[in-house]
Amino acid sequence: MPSDPCILAFDTSAAHCAAALLSGGQILAHMHEDMAKGQAERLIPLLNEVLHSAGMQWRDLDAVAVGVGPGNFTGIRIGVSGARGLALGLGLPAIGVSIFEARAEGLPRPLYVVEDARRGDVYVQAFNDTDADPFLIQRADLSFTNGGAVVGTLAAEVALGSDLSAQEPCFPLAEAIARVAARKFGTPQPRPAPLYIRASDAAPSSDLPLTILP
Repeated sequence: MPSDPCILAFDTSAAHCAAALLSGGQILAHMHEDMAKGQAERLIPLLNEVLHSAGMQWRDLDAVAVGVGPGNFTGIRIGVSGARGLALGLGLPAIGVSIFEARAEGLPRPLYVVEDARRGDVYVQAFNDTDADPFLIQRADLSFTNGGAVVGTLAAEVALGSDLSAQEPCFPLAEAIARVAARKFGTPQPRPAPLYIRASDAAPSSDLPLTILP
């Protein structure tokens, strides 16, 4: 099993389609396209372009990696489904990486990743000695008991008036996903699954179920 695997990583958890190819610890190709919709149609062609730009083919890969959220519900499902399908078709492992792990990649601890969850809420995960699970909280209720740094879409805003310093991510999102996945490679990993912290807005239908007549 290669110590420096060749990993194709991608993310569609927000209004973008992004991918990066990591091999030998180096990023060979990286693409990021902003798009509000159309990720399902664009993903595989984009991955082909990333591979071809690096002179690589699907058979050269050791694993695929995908961002599992949190983020847009539909976008996350597109990415996770794509990763599972590619893994099955290519006979490769698929590795899921959260946005929190990707944002924190390469930064010193203690570190807090804070992402905008809209509606006045934020997603937060602390990276320190214990790495607590991520959670959802009202932005107005957000507070920190220890110093350190904060990274994420709200880093500058959250750091104001606190003892925290705002940090920029070390790597673009798809590249960070690839680097996190490279560390996980070779260890038992669950199949990628969407990381949903907030419950879906979609409610079950209130209509009565259909009756099958004899």
